[in-house]
Amino acid sequence: MCTKPMINFILTSVFSLVLVSSQAQTAFPSIATQIKAGVLAAPSDKRSAATVYGYNEKGELITLRKGTNEIICLADNPTKKGFSVAAYHRDLEPFMARGRELQKQGKTSQEIFDTRESEVKAKKLAMPKQPTTLFVFTAPDENHNTQAGEVKNGFFRYVVYTPYATAETTGLPLKPEAPGMPWIMHPGTHGAHIMITPPAPDKK
Repeated sequence: MCTKPMINFILTSVFSLVLVSSQAQTAFPSIATQIKAGVLAAPSDKRSAATVYGYNEKGELITLRKGTNEIICLADNPTKKGFSVAAYHRDLEPFMARGRELQKQGKTSQEIFDTRESEVKAKKLAMPKQPTTLFVFTAPDENHNTQAGEVKNGFFRYVVYTPYATAETTGLPLKPEAPGMPWIMHPGTHGAHIMITPPAPDKK
């Protein structure tokens, strides 16, 4: 018959094994590998001098490399399904950092949008004064070699933030009418941006 101390010991041991197993399922790539894959979102001539954010073994976002140019790259989060990296101009960092902070608090996409909208209007959050670009590069997990930091058949989309721009001020439609056609999303708000989504690459 098991005594109470023995039962507690067994439960603690089982919990520890589950925790270790869970952590083992999420293998965080090395810093070098994260940087190699993370800069893939940036234009090729910007990659070597870009700042790169990535993840430590605790899953915390940290600076993997301090760059010298205007581009910030965000490495893939290995705890999330699919491969996704981004690169954006440093003037977008306050906007991006605030979004990450609110997401960490468990806010929904709409709550994040509304919070940033009110904070920009209250001049608590700064947005770039000029059009500013975000590059996003994605791929399914099976196309991402996590050990080598290599990706095949990745898919780009491009975003140019133009706060408070509208269809009338830009001449852009509110939805694309052809593959790769630029269009404006969230017009008239702090998050107004031009979307450019090229056709997806052929699967091989």
